[in-house]
Amino acid sequence: MNHVIRIGAGLALAAGLAASAAAADLKVGLVTALSGPTSSIGIPYGKGMQAALAYKPEIAGHKVQLIVLDDASDPTTAGRNARKLIEEDKVDILIGSAGVPSSMAIAAVARESKTPMIALTPIGLAGPEGAWVVAIPQPTELMVNAVIEQMKKAGDKTVAYIGFSDAWGDLVYNALIKGTEGTDIKVVTNERYARPDTSVSGQVLKIIAGHPDAVMTGGSGTPGALPYLELAKRGYKGHIYGNHGLINPDFVRVAGDSAQGMIASTGPVVVADQLPATSPIRKMAEEFHAAYLKVNGVPSTDAFSAYAFDAWLVFADAAARAVTKTEPGTPAFRVALHDAIVSTKEVVGTHGVYSFTPDSRYGVDQRAREVVRLDHGKWILVH
Repeated sequence: MNHVIRIGAGLALAAGLAASAAAADLKVGLVTALSGPTSSIGIPYGKGMQAALAYKPEIAGHKVQLIVLDDASDPTTAGRNARKLIEEDKVDILIGSAGVPSSMAIAAVARESKTPMIALTPIGLAGPEGAWVVAIPQPTELMVNAVIEQMKKAGDKTVAYIGFSDAWGDLVYNALIKGTEGTDIKVVTNERYARPDTSVSGQVLKIIAGHPDAVMTGGSGTPGALPYLELAKRGYKGHIYGNHGLINPDFVRVAGDSAQGMIASTGPVVVADQLPATSPIRKMAEEFHAAYLKVNGVPSTDAFSAYAFDAWLVFADAAARAVTKTEPGTPAFRVALHDAIVSTKEVVGTHGVYSFTPDSRYGVDQRAREVVRLDHGKWILVH
């Protein structure tokens, strides 16, 4: 196999591939967090991308070069890396990153340079601002609405919210507010904390003082465990809910027993072995797990590596159509690749089935969500 993965910022991902840059006539630039607060998400993205490259290393006779840069969980670095990938490495497409702020910084560079981008986080870029971007993760409203349905079934009337004090916290909170409009559920708090914070005791004390029926959190990765730890410490006995940004083993490890019984929504890949045998998503998830194990030497136990894998599937499908119109490595090809991506139809992935249009940043429907319960460290499908 003639591929190269070049890793930025002095950090290495074990590629296990022979390098030959000259043969790599399609260039993919991945910006992800290999260090910093969002690395518990960013590192799985990198590993999932390695699995994807091994799974489909050649597209329509064109070999692929993957260049990976670490943004250290910093939006400014993410934007700078994106610019470097375009101006110096001449990539055909950008993929990333592990946090919403970093993804938005990359999207700004993609728009300015007219380079197609596949976002690995849900980002709210409407109109011209998002014209060059599509997102692989499920739209936040789709996922939060599934959790709200569980709140209704549980009879919850008052729900406290605590989430990140950034764009991700805003997305989850706004989806919760919109989804509960016209229902009997009232959102009674909007507490926030920063990703690097080490305590949320003040915020949780305010929540407990209101005696809500349930608590919904808007965090992700390991920092997302803080509210659960503090709620357990304070003896909170109400229902606890989370979001799809928490579905990774590091969150489960850090949260421990404090997250026992929590309800969250996630993509089908997390519970693929619990899906019907006839499901096309289950079949693709099994192929992903096999590729991941082969490349990384351990099974995938998170939702995030599969997002990167799905991004590669969407890219590969579009690139196969774009190369029939013009050669990679040119502005004309980036336009053709963008046009192919936004006309994607029914590409089966591990998290859903993807179809995009020029007016839609998201390409999935209700086939892309499942509701799960955390039971002694294992995610169980809620039927």
